[in-house]
Amino acid sequence: MEITDPKAIRALAHAARLEVISELYSTQVSRTATELAAQTGLTPSAMSYHLRALQKWGIVEPAATAGDARERRWRAAGSEFTINSGGGVASPEFAVLDLELDAFRRRVDAYAKVRDQRRQDSESTESPGLVVLSSNLLYLTPAQRSELTAKVFGLLKEYELDDPEHVPEGAERMATMWSLIPDDRK
Repeated sequence: MEITDPKAIRALAHAARLEVISELYSTQVSRTATELAAQTGLTPSAMSYHLRALQKWGIVEPAATAGDARERRWRAAGSEFTINSGGGVASPEFAVLDLELDAFRRRVDAYAKVRDQRRQDSESTESPGLVVLSSNLLYLTPAQRSELTAKVFGLLKEYELDDPEHVPEGAERMATMWSLIPDDRK
């Protein structure tokens, strides 16, 4: 799924919608509005509103019910999701990027609180390299940018679950964020 319409990109500029997109596209598992609402801190009716807005742009779609047809299930409308605004200077993708960064910050804060609590309870057995952050400044030609992007996406794809319903024993859910942004500072 590639979003290019500026109006569709603007429709993404809401933290709950981005959280839904991240959840549905990364897991490829259907969810109900109630399940997604609990994850985002919204009410089920507010989440239903956001899901219908995402459906309008073809980003999510209704999924098959799991026996009980009373709760509507939603799924990703594709297996991958990208935003391509055509590189406009004041494009809405920057608003989406800011929301994604905020979501990542919330994940970091939540993890830090859990880790601190585990340390206080003396239950921490996690390795020191559990959180990884890398920042690089590269000089790339357009062809090299395309090549690097394809390689990173290919590498990440190798680690995606073949069957999201069967998580390997001992596996932890890990949030990743990768970006490639022109740095025009000289």
